Amino acid sequence: MNDNTPDMQEMQDQPLVQEPRRWQNEKWTAQVIKNDDDDGWAVAMYKDGESEPALVGPWTMGRDKKNPKPLDGSAFITLVKTASEFVRRSEQQLHAQLNQSVTVNGQDSRITVLLRIVPDEDNPYAMLTAQDDGGDALAEVKVAASFKLNRQTAQAWVDAEFAKP
Repeated sequence: MNDNTPDMQEMQDQPLVQEPRRWQNEKWTAQVIKNDDDDGWAVAMYKDGESEPALVGPWTMGRDKKNPKPLDGSAFITLVKTASEFVRRSEQQLHAQLNQSVTVNGQDSRITVLLRIVPDEDNPYAMLTAQDDGGDALAEVKVAASFKLNRQTAQAWVDAEFAKP
């Protein structure tokens, strides 16, 4: 990559902040803030484009026991790793809550029943889908977002030849 590519040019046009209480890269910003709960300090990690912090944690006092320890490169790298892992785990947990599957016996083969919850603010719902061993869809029906998928409900739906539960 040469220095005239748009990516390099954009990075040169927008210098990243590296101050004692604020440190930034292309994806993350660490901001040292006063801890409202006590006399200490906290650090808030913001993912680029987000208004709310992805993670807030305690921050170390400086030598004077009044002001926060200044941010530095190695502390920022650790904070980015921690915040990234926290966001990744949260996304995995949400995905697991919104997407479930159970495999049951059909007449001729195993059938995988999937539940995908669509968390719409006004009208949440879920899609119940049956797939054969090859992953081909056998049936799909819209159900309430509160539908509980387990072996019994999946088997009952398959046994009822995919009639709406």
